[in-house]
Amino acid sequence: MRKPMIAGNWKMNKTPAETVALVEDLKKIQVRTKAEVVVCPMTVSLFAAATQLKGTDIKLGAQNVHFEDKGAFTGECNIASLKELGVEYVILGHSERRQYFAETDETVNKKVLKVLAEGLKPIVCVGESLQQKQTNITNEVVCMQTKAALCGVSPAKVTDVVIAYEPIWAIGTGMTATATDANRTIAAIRAAIRELFGDAADQVRILYGGSMNDKNATELMSQPEIDGGLIGGASLVAEKFEKVINYHG
Repeated sequence: MRKPMIAGNWKMNKTPAETVALVEDLKKIQVRTKAEVVVCPMTVSLFAAATQLKGTDIKLGAQNVHFEDKGAFTGECNIASLKELGVEYVILGHSERRQYFAETDETVNKKVLKVLAEGLKPIVCVGESLQQKQTNITNEVVCMQTKAALCGVSPAKVTDVVIAYEPIWAIGTGMTATATDANRTIAAIRAAIRELFGDAADQVRILYGGSMNDKNATELMSQPEIDGGLIGGASLVAEKFEKVINYHG
């Protein structure tokens, strides 16, 4: 059985002080599901989050990392720094990174390989645009992104990878794929992983990330292929995030 995951992507929100306050609220949540809970603050807020999360079951994630160990990469963060802070997960290839910061399938793959080599776990984002959805090439797009991200990954390491299906047209828009559509696309992603890695695909967790929130989490999480959610806005409010974490009611 795949362990469910509810991960909060805080994007460029919450100062270090605000991060402390939110984590304090999250620590009060009684988790009534089997979900693994992860929070992913801004890089400058990771230390504050790490300090507050000590002794809890909430895991710490980062929103990005560079694939080189060190060097002249102004503004970037290396993986040694993340490990020192106790980061366990790293979001990679989010559509906002691809759109605004010129990330490509190649750079995402380099980061995936680096994260796995250092013993951390990548949360790899894939998703189609509205135009691609309307052209009926969703499966082709997300499966190609998935395969590109996993180039060079060993069969022994692929089960440490988490995939997050995030249709670009549903991020931050309030729009969401129907539960059955999301389940169908995630099944296609799993089939693509199976082409490369065989039965190991059954152990890879695949999340849905297109505006999952406190109102639709129960329906989405009831689908057999959906293993969790990568949560945006709803993860910034403790009461809403609690409802997503406890999606069974």
